[in-house]
Amino acid sequence: MDTTKSCNWTIDDKHYIDYHDKEWEVPVYEDAKIFEFLILETFQAGLSWITILRKRENFRVAFDNFDFQKIAN
Repeated sequence: MDTTKSCNWTIDDKHYIDYHDKEWEVPVYEDAKIFEFLILETFQAGLSWITILRKRENFRVAFDNFDFQKIAN
């Protein structure tokens, strides 16, 4: 995505800009990636999305790299 046309919600934050440029409005078909977004969206309730993006690596560690099969067991 062309960063010169970023949405105004990206503010001046690396996490938002990376998310906007690499993930926003990109279709997701991989089960693991869908599970990752399900977890992130669930924890986003009551928090701002930038908070979740800034803590994303912590979620990755806590949820075994979003390995849904490992977590299901």
